[in-house]
Amino acid sequence: MVWQAIIIFIAQLLFVPVLTLRTIMMVKGMKKRTAAMGILEGAIYVGALGLVFSDLSNYYNMIAYALGFGVGLYIGALIEEKLAIGYVTIEANIPDRNEPLISRLREVGFSVSTSPVEGMNSTRYRLDCTARRDREKEFIRVVENHEPKAFIASYEPRSFKGGYITKAMKKRREKFLKKKRREQEESQSA
Repeated sequence: MVWQAIIIFIAQLLFVPVLTLRTIMMVKGMKKRTAAMGILEGAIYVGALGLVFSDLSNYYNMIAYALGFGVGLYIGALIEEKLAIGYVTIEANIPDRNEPLISRLREVGFSVSTSPVEGMNSTRYRLDCTARRDREKEFIRVVENHEPKAFIASYEPRSFKGGYITKAMKKRREKFLKKKRREQEESQSA
């Protein structure tokens, strides 16, 4: 009796993160990966539900199913956050044109466009950048180090075409990862 509840709980811990990733991949247009995840999701789902429906008087199974679903959602959200699939567009609104900030962002591989904008009481400067989602926090950290009072907003673009980002993105990413590996090796040898 209890072993079924444990199996159901574990199945849900697998099922829900797969469901989460499948949904994200579908939204991002990754058709083949979505289909593969859907097959895996379906197999786990049928197995877990089969155990629950085999004995509807066993409340442990139902509780395990619900608990596994909730914990699985949390795990799925953590996995998605770590994978950071896709791109993000980040806008930073700063009080003045900050050349050291702009230079630093470009130095670490971000393609940054700048423009003066009319604020409520003064002219401000806006920095625009589209980057991989896994670099969003790094961008924000660099801006906050140079402009603690910056207004920063980010959103996911549905699509984009052309421009600097599509040509140089792969090269910048490879350079960034190589630098990170080198830094890790240096810190390990020190």
